[in-house]
Amino acid sequence: MILCLIGLEQTTGARQATEHLLALGLDTMWHVAGPTGQPSARARERAWREALAAGDRTPPHLLRGDWSARSGYEQGRRLADMPGVTAVFAANDQMALGVLRALREAGRDVPGDVSLVGYDDIPEAESVWPPLTTVRQDFGEAGRRALELLVAQIEGRPRTGTLVALQPELVVRGSSGPPP
Repeated sequence: MILCLIGLEQTTGARQATEHLLALGLDTMWHVAGPTGQPSARARERAWREALAAGDRTPPHLLRGDWSARSGYEQGRRLADMPGVTAVFAANDQMALGVLRALREAGRDVPGDVSLVGYDDIPEAESVWPPLTTVRQDFGEAGRRALELLVAQIEGRPRTGTLVALQPELVVRGSSGPPP
């Protein structure tokens, strides 16, 4: 059996997002996590908890979504009703967009009242207002690398034991800023 794996490293990006918000001077941040059955959601949640612990912060109660903007909106409505919420890290950009809408509808300014960070850097992330701070994953590079491995196998050049973990990149835009 030939084992080759191309993956997108999840914990580094979640740690970058959390550390970015802490570096801005925010005391803590809420997390709208993805579904429990998804390994990427679990990895992002674990990294959020670890980064808060490393910063001597206690994680607040976790909110969970299902990757959809609607679930982000529902959790965002809950967050908007909590006056102490000043930062939110959403496990993907779709949920972040839902949180953004809910905060806006409640009269909460992003980033003036609440800083917001998403994950994935979907094309819409730079076009919303304010533009979404997010973690970029290079899905195109992951596809290219997977295709290279597949072609090598087809051509009889199997590469056993190949493991490629592509690193994410924090993209700072207008949705995150210092505390109010």
